[in-house]
Amino acid sequence: MTNQDPVALVTGAAHRIGAEICRQLHRAGYRIALHYFRSREAAEQLAGELNAHRADSCHLYGADLCDEVAVELLSSAVLADFGVIDLLVNNASLYFRTNPDSISPEDWAQLTTSNLRAPFLLVRYLQKSLAIRDGGVVNILDAHSLRAVPGYAVYDMTRSGLESLTRSQARELAPNVRVNAVAPGMILWPETRDAALTDEQKNTLLENIPMGRLGSPGDIAEAVLFLARAAYITGQVIVVDGGRSLN
Repeated sequence: MTNQDPVALVTGAAHRIGAEICRQLHRAGYRIALHYFRSREAAEQLAGELNAHRADSCHLYGADLCDEVAVELLSSAVLADFGVIDLLVNNASLYFRTNPDSISPEDWAQLTTSNLRAPFLLVRYLQKSLAIRDGGVVNILDAHSLRAVPGYAVYDMTRSGLESLTRSQARELAPNVRVNAVAPGMILWPETRDAALTDEQKNTLLENIPMGRLGSPGDIAEAVLFLARAAYITGQVIVVDGGRSLN
């Protein structure tokens, strides 16, 4: 590793898709600023794995993205440690059901601040460094947010808002910073209890995917790496859903 190697900040990177994005970027030569919130143990394990391959190539940053001050401190810490940043991957998000008749102010605030405001603020705090490096931003969306699902209106709103932000920032930050997005389809089954699916529901979903299977975190990571390297692509959304959106 040298100080000339590119740097990527990946939020929500301790496990699942975020962790695989880190691994893929690391294999491509990136130094990794690995953000986590509550999953410290998993983050430490992943950092150990990456640093075993290349010494001091991954640093850990714990931060609550619902806290604006914490977001600013995260940005400052990454720049202080690495000096530069070439890629921001806004992967972190909250996903839970909300009742439209009784959503609490706390649930509303959590979903909107973590899923929409935090990516906006991170770009604000890092855009000067990204511009110096002709860098890029990749936002992780959700291909299913385009299909209304009862009980997830606020979550879907934040994903749609981030798609709109992707295009707005692509215009505003060109030509020195590219802003794109990846929209995963069915990659991993939900882990949270309120989002758990029955076997029948899983089979129904798979039947509507032309590829006939779930995708993998590696499929999303490959799309992120492609956009990180694509010097003439900005303001675009790559849908990685096995063809589900064709139906």
